[in-house]
Amino acid sequence: MQCLRTLMASSALPHLETRMLWQHVLGVSRTWLFTHDTDPISDDAVKQYRALERRRLAGEPMAYILGEREFMGHMFSVTPDVLIPRPETELLVETALHAVARLQSPKVLDLGTGSGAIAISIALARPDATVVATDISVAALKVARANATRLGASVGFFAGSWYDALATHEDFDVIVSNPPYIAVCDAHLGQGDVRFEPSRALTDGADGLGAIRAIVSGSHHWLRRGGALYLEHGWDQGDAVRQLLQQARFERVRSLPDLAGIDRVTGGYLPI
Repeated sequence: MQCLRTLMASSALPHLETRMLWQHVLGVSRTWLFTHDTDPISDDAVKQYRALERRRLAGEPMAYILGEREFMGHMFSVTPDVLIPRPETELLVETALHAVARLQSPKVLDLGTGSGAIAISIALARPDATVVATDISVAALKVARANATRLGASVGFFAGSWYDALATHEDFDVIVSNPPYIAVCDAHLGQGDVRFEPSRALTDGADGLGAIRAIVSGSHHWLRRGGALYLEHGWDQGDAVRQLLQQARFERVRSLPDLAGIDRVTGGYLPI
């Protein structure tokens, strides 16, 4: 049998990814790897690792291989049925929480919830809130419901396209969404992790603004007066999203930059 140190040194993957895969295969902590790196590793464990290594070398995202990704301090299960939660989307959660900070028992709607990361993070931060989430994908909702149950979050999930998924009318205090906003001609769709993610969660099949237009145009029926709508969007879509909100008579329209200084979230408030 080979020892762990030798096996890790011979891997074609970056050291961090090698370590993460070995932790996953062996079910151990990072500390354990360092303190047991001379331990012999069974042939079965090596076989399991090599299978995962081949998937990663083929470009499959680590999140899908490991089946999980951290977001807002919580670990979410992910499958190829949902987008991988990304750090920049935490800005959308933080913005929504700020918008309801002074409200008691606020009502929040997350459109296109995917793994449920946004809705569940809001519900965990505000246990007094009524949080509702929708998605057109039944498979995605299965993942989201499982995440909510495991993390102990109270979220109502509904299947359907945007607002059509809602069974009864609610006056929400905040609506948030990370919709498909990549234009179908964007070269990024053929690069990196997004090659493995569900395409309908990435692009509307057109200019990338179709879902945003639908969400903005339908929001008046579902937002209370003075309620807020915030949307995540692409790096070059800030101007277009601001114009859509202003045309829909939203006030205090603004774009917020992510940690890279790129406009990532845009929103506004309905007039009182």
